[in-house]
This record gives sequence, C-alpha cells and structure tokens, in this order.
Amino acid sequence: MREIIAIVGWIVGIQGALGVAGRTFGDGPWGMLHKWWDVPTPLYVLLFVVGAGLALYGETSKQRHRARA
Repeated sequence: MREIIAIVGWIVGIQGALGVAGRTFGDGPWGMLHKWWDVPTPLYVLLFVVGAGLALYGETSKQRHRARA
C-alpha cells in the first residue's frame, strides 16, 4: 500500500507542477489534466502540494518499514 500511495503522490505532484509551470512559463498548462478538465492555477498548486505530501508520506513510510525489517 505504501508503494501505491507514493506512486499516486508522485503522479499528482508532477501533474500539479506541470500545470503551474505551463501557466507561468508557457501559453497554457502542461501535463494530462488540462485535456480532461479546465483546472484553475490555484488548484494546480494544491495538487502539487497534496501530491508532494503523499509522495513524502509514502517514501518515508517505506523507509521506516525497511528499517524495522
């Protein structure tokens, strides 16, 4: 389960970062989310933060699990 949480966190975080970067440095959001939904920039920032939190949680819990084993 830790691996799935970490992978989902990485994917969500990357999509959020691509959306913010595309809106900031390009003419529109990058990534896949803009192909399905019209997501505002603050929501891309929130997706990045949530994704980073999930990835951090998943990676640290995997490390703790390995340290106990």
